[in-house]
Amino acid sequence: MAAFAARLAARLDERRREDLLRRRLTLASPQGPRVVVEGREYLNFCSNDYLGLASHPRVIARLQSAAAQYGVGSGASHLVCGHSAAHHELEEALAELTGRPRALLFSSGYMANTGVLTTLLERGDHVFEDRLNHASLLDGGMFSGARFRRFAHNDCAALEKLLARAAGDRLVVVDGVFSMDGDSAPLADLARVTAQHDAWLMVDDAHGFGVFGDNGAGSVAAAGLSADEVPVLMATLGKALGTAGAFVAGSELLIEGLIQHSRNYIYTTALPPALAAATLESLDLLREEGWRREHLFALVRRLRAGAGELDLPLADSRSAIQPLLVGAADTALRLSAALRERGVLISAIRPPTVPAGTSRLRITLTAAHTEEQVDLLLEHLSDAWRAL
Repeated sequence: MAAFAARLAARLDERRREDLLRRRLTLASPQGPRVVVEGREYLNFCSNDYLGLASHPRVIARLQSAAAQYGVGSGASHLVCGHSAAHHELEEALAELTGRPRALLFSSGYMANTGVLTTLLERGDHVFEDRLNHASLLDGGMFSGARFRRFAHNDCAALEKLLARAAGDRLVVVDGVFSMDGDSAPLADLARVTAQHDAWLMVDDAHGFGVFGDNGAGSVAAAGLSADEVPVLMATLGKALGTAGAFVAGSELLIEGLIQHSRNYIYTTALPPALAAATLESLDLLREEGWRREHLFALVRRLRAGAGELDLPLADSRSAIQPLLVGAADTALRLSAALRERGVLISAIRPPTVPAGTSRLRITLTAAHTEEQVDLLLEHLSDAWRAL
């Protein structure tokens, strides 16, 4: 026991010395453009609630009514007695929106990604992943036992060389929108390369689903790709849709294979059915209120134009994720603290989440923000940046 305690203490001390220790915020308010932390209200620019649905009255009302109908907990895994009518209806709605025969709910994006990769892959297979993929994809590739290689970010030529040298079954895995950089994968080119080498393509569209594409169907739809070109599509429900959980969409064969063989699915209690019902309401709002995506992209353009005028180094991104590149971890922490003093909440993202020397403030916009709030953000960013 003493050895484990010493090891943990040493790791924590190292994080403190390198300004990499993470601390949780405790909100005392609903998610939204303004939140309350430790009794103070802040303008919030670090939420993934891209369409502003997490606190939408209709979503809340649907959650409440469904809780009265189904109770709070699902009570069991999907394969025992935890699969409700609400779960089933949500899976069918997600399959229809993404243009796939079937969809399967998971309790989180991490579980979905690691569940898919450890189910599809086995020893002797090859899995190729973008270097900036989300940790859940990287972990799933390593857990799978397959031969795991990473290729340079968005570099289709590098991927093609790796595929050409690999014999056996091959899976290419990328984010649709990269969570810390905000840029998009070249999905059409990736689909072409994987098809030429008779490989499968899996896309994690956690940050594109609900935002890009017709009716918010996501990055794959925006790229004009079919289910045959992207056989495995994963997306989360806790970002643009404002609820929780994740899903995988694909063929009848893929989904039935996951139901029967994915340990992450089989041995996990199902999401509360009331959450599934609330997500159905979010999907209705997604279809009915296209202005949310239009407003979000107008805010992105406004922020980028203002940052350009102020010489603020935003990363090249057209998504709701707009990273302000800082460099050193301690500098990112100081900038985040300076903004917090001004009443603006933006998290400093540091290693190991991003590579050393690339710490940043991860600014995220939502459809619930106003133009005036974006202008105020630019004003505070400019003042804090100059003072630093």
